Parts: sequence; structure tokens; C-alpha cells
Amino acid sequence: MCELLGMECNVPTDIVFSFHALSLRGGLKGPHSDGWGLALYERHAARVFLEPRAAAHSELARYVRENPIKTLLAIAHVRRKTRGAVSLENTHPFMRELWGRHFVFAHNGTVRRVRHLPTGRFHPIGRTDSEHAFCALLHVLQRDHKSYPRDREKLWRAIARAAGEIGQHGTFNFLLADGEHLYARCATRLHYLIRKAPFRTATLADDDLTVDFSSLTTPRDRVAVVATVPLTRDEPWTTGVPGELWVFRKGRLRATLKST
Repeated sequence: MCELLGMECNVPTDIVFSFHALSLRGGLKGPHSDGWGLALYERHAARVFLEPRAAAHSELARYVRENPIKTLLAIAHVRRKTRGAVSLENTHPFMRELWGRHFVFAHNGTVRRVRHLPTGRFHPIGRTDSEHAFCALLHVLQRDHKSYPRDREKLWRAIARAAGEIGQHGTFNFLLADGEHLYARCATRLHYLIRKAPFRTATLADDDLTVDFSSLTTPRDRVAVVATVPLTRDEPWTTGVPGELWVFRKGRLRATLKST
């Protein structure tokens, strides 16, 4: 299986602290050594770093950690392969254009019999069930909506419904971003926290690294962090309920929707 990391904020923030924690699980503190990826949004476009090797031993991952890029929205992933070879094209997160913006997706689990799902104009490049499921999800959204819905809640419900249908074929924990929202679906295991005032120190679960967020933030800052397994040992993580989809916007949990 793989591990997911998402961040969504109301002010530009770097993901270095959380990405460091995830990188440790990519081949050092965890077995997820078959590739890593990180997507960082700038408005509706995302820059994506991908590498089919262990994040814990990657010079590129170290460079990203040492040269932080602030963003409002990010998705990261460390892979332990179940389907598809260790290769660049099979490395998460995946990215496609829909409605003139980048959609970014990362998955944890296995979706069986996914090949029969239609994908429309969205063609998988690699051989993972994850990428095929992502293409199938985007196909449903494009089929049912000619453009990005003005009613944002209509989009949230459409994603929850389509994800629930795909999730009937297996384990479909995922993170999805559209440049404005972070969507997180729990099938088996997922957690989130909201960092907000009054800020305090946090210590990584797999390392002794501690950060005092009160010295790095302002009282108005809000940062939502989503992870497969809690990344810190001293913060109030909320455990996801299987079959639910979270929607985050501007550092707040905007909706919890049924996705079955």
C-alpha cells in the first residue's frame, strides 16, 4: 500500500515539515520505497515533482525540502507498488487538465476490474489501477458538467458520487485537488487536522524534529493537513470514517459527504 499527504491553506505555506515526515516513510521509517511525488499549486496550475525511487534516499526530495515553495494547495505520495512496475509513469500523483485547470490525484489501495470503466478523452499513461480510476473519475465529471460548476457544492456531490461508484470495485482512499479545493476520500484509513490559532509546537511521529508553529504563523492562518497515518505525535488528528469524502477550502473543512 501507499501513503498520502495533502495540505490546503488560507495563506501561502510551505509543506516542508509534513513532507519531511512523509519522506522518512518512503524507504527509511516505512516500506514505501517504490517512488514518490509532490504537486504544488500556483492558482489553477500545478508543478509536479516525480521520481521512481525511495524518497528517503532521494537527492531531488532533499532539494525540495531545502528549497521550500509556498502554496495554498499540495498533494504528496510515497508508493509501495501493488500493480504496475516501478517507473516514472506509474508514480503518483497523476495530473490531467479538465475545464482549463489541473486536477491532481493520488491513491492508496487497489481497485479491481478497473479496466472496464470508461475514461473518455483521459487516457492512462502507465499501468496502475490508480491512474485508470483517476481518468474514469474525470470522465464522469466532464460527461455530466460542461464547465467548472458555479455551484461548488454540486461539484462536491458529483465527486463524492462518482468516487463511491468507483470505490465499489476495491479500496479507494484518495486525495484530489482542482486548484481551489482538496478532496479526501476515506475507504479504510485517513486522518486530518486543522492547524489554527493558538498555534503550538508539533513533533514528528517518526523523528524527534519539532517545530514551533506560533513563531512561523499569524493568528489568521489556517492549514488543513491530511495523511494516511498521523504525521505528528502531539496534535489532535481526526480519524476518517470509511465511505466519507472530506472537502477542504481555505484551511477549513467545508463538507463531509457520503461517498458509497
